[in-house]
Amino acid sequence: MVLQKPLDREKQEHLSLVLTAIDGGNPQLSGTAQIHITVLDANDNAPVFMHKIYKASITENALKGTSVTTVSASDLDEGSYGKITYAIKNTLDNVLELFEINETNGEVRVKGLIDYEKARHYQIHIQASDDGGLTDSCKIDVDVVDINDNKPQINIMSKLTAISENSNPGTVVTMINAQDPDAGENGKIFCSVNENIPFTLKSTNGNFFSLVTDGDLDRERESGYNISVTCADEGVPSLSSSVALSLQISDVNDNAPVFDKSSYEASVQENNTPGLSIFTIRARDADFNQNARVSYILEDSLVNGVPVSSLVSVSADSGVIHAVRSFDYEQIKDFQFRVKSQDGGSPPLSSNVSVKIAIQDQNDNAPQVLYPVQSGASVVAEIVPRSADVGYLVTKVVAVDVDSGQNAWLSYKLQKATDRALFEVGLQNGEIRTVRQVTDKDAVKQRLTVVVEDNGQPSRSATVSVNVAVADSFPEVLSEFTDFPHDKNYNDNLTFYLVLALAVVSFLFIVSIIAILSVKCYRWRRERMFYKSGANLPVIPYYPPLYADVGGTGTLQHVYNYEVCRTTDSRKSGLKYGRPCSESIISLDTNGTQTLTHVQRERLNFDDCEDQVRNIFTETLY
Repeated sequence: MVLQKPLDREKQEHLSLVLTAIDGGNPQLSGTAQIHITVLDANDNAPVFMHKIYKASITENALKGTSVTTVSASDLDEGSYGKITYAIKNTLDNVLELFEINETNGEVRVKGLIDYEKARHYQIHIQASDDGGLTDSCKIDVDVVDINDNKPQINIMSKLTAISENSNPGTVVTMINAQDPDAGENGKIFCSVNENIPFTLKSTNGNFFSLVTDGDLDRERESGYNISVTCADEGVPSLSSSVALSLQISDVNDNAPVFDKSSYEASVQENNTPGLSIFTIRARDADFNQNARVSYILEDSLVNGVPVSSLVSVSADSGVIHAVRSFDYEQIKDFQFRVKSQDGGSPPLSSNVSVKIAIQDQNDNAPQVLYPVQSGASVVAEIVPRSADVGYLVTKVVAVDVDSGQNAWLSYKLQKATDRALFEVGLQNGEIRTVRQVTDKDAVKQRLTVVVEDNGQPSRSATVSVNVAVADSFPEVLSEFTDFPHDKNYNDNLTFYLVLALAVVSFLFIVSIIAILSVKCYRWRRERMFYKSGANLPVIPYYPPLYADVGGTGTLQHVYNYEVCRTTDSRKSGLKYGRPCSESIISLDTNGTQTLTHVQRERLNFDDCEDQVRNIFTETLY
């Protein structure tokens, strides 16, 4: 079989033939065979694009991988001869950096950053190749669509940093220029300044603007301005940029310092440390620089006759008020003075303010007991009759505290008592009253210890002892209160008298021995024994008082003075009437003599007392 003409696979890929073989006999006999011919492909067809020029558009700043367009080419061959590969063939521009193509399906995608301001149009050359080396080409025209991605740029051409407050309206402050690289509406610019300032913008030519004053300037109202110039384009959405301009207003000294308060009040605790900072006063001047520099001066004045400068001082620069010395609330509770503030202008302007300092009390004083009066030489006793009812007023503890406020609030407490169930003390008034009915079993001698406390922190206190005699008669009181310690002066006098008596007895002893030895010896022994028994003889002059409580009731209406002497071996006693006395409290001297105490009491002549004791002692011995 011989091929008579060229085969074209693209037209007919398969051929079917019937081969017949005939012999030469008669009749002829033949045989057939089917022949199937497959036409093999040859690379006789080049790829062919559907379009030679493709049109596409892409917005600037499109994301990487964004599809631009897809090119398509066909090849009639099959197998590797029909497999098409796409590629970008640009070499002179940056297309290869911005775009890429899928070599299999021909899709063109964004690879880099598309910027309208750098290039508004791109032409991409695409080549399609099969494996046999046959090719075809096309081109893609890409238009870049502008978006409003650029803010206006503001350039300061010239500016002033300060302007006088007396400048005329229309004075040029700053010249600016604004540019926007976008196109169309995205590149149109309008500029403005912030509101409520005496400045405005005027457009000159093109994109040039001038900032000028638009009213009177007052540095006292506004010492400086932060002017914000904003330029915006007309894109959607609109983009803008701004620049801040700082402009100072020159000053004139036309304002005096003004204190932030019309008057000041401050407090400081007493017993403060000298030099302590109490508080700060402050004055402000609306002027600027040296004209606004304020100094503080303490004006001369007297406080309780002393210069105020001896109490406080004022820092000239800071206005801090310091205490010059330690204050005592009990001496001075508050004081006032004036401080002057003065600026540094020429001529200087000034103002003054009143300052009041209040001294706060501290609990630095303990309560002082005014009644009952405590005496080391005598014992004060209050008499309570055994017939006293519940709530009977025994006495009242009176105390004061020179502090003030809660530091002077006093409370009274019963600390110790011979019989705590018998008496109570009023917490607020200090009144000592009976809690229950007095009975015959209650001891005559009762001793109470009362604590007086203030309400300060920490609390201070004072104690007072109150002696109470529970009795209906004065002899009963005397028998219980004779064991109080004797006064030292009385002990000294008693010792002198005892020594003198001993000398007399000794002299009589010697004379008696010489005269009548036998008789006088016996007598001497009796006198000696009598002397020994009388050596410890207490001599107790007694002056009972008239007791009167607060309610005006008393236990006795008539008062007499008595002098009583007893011996330890005799049941007889001597009783001597003395002068009457009207007292409300019995005072038992620790030296053995009982005197009366009262607000207006009369002191007894101690020499007379000594003479009485000496006479009684002599009469008792003999």
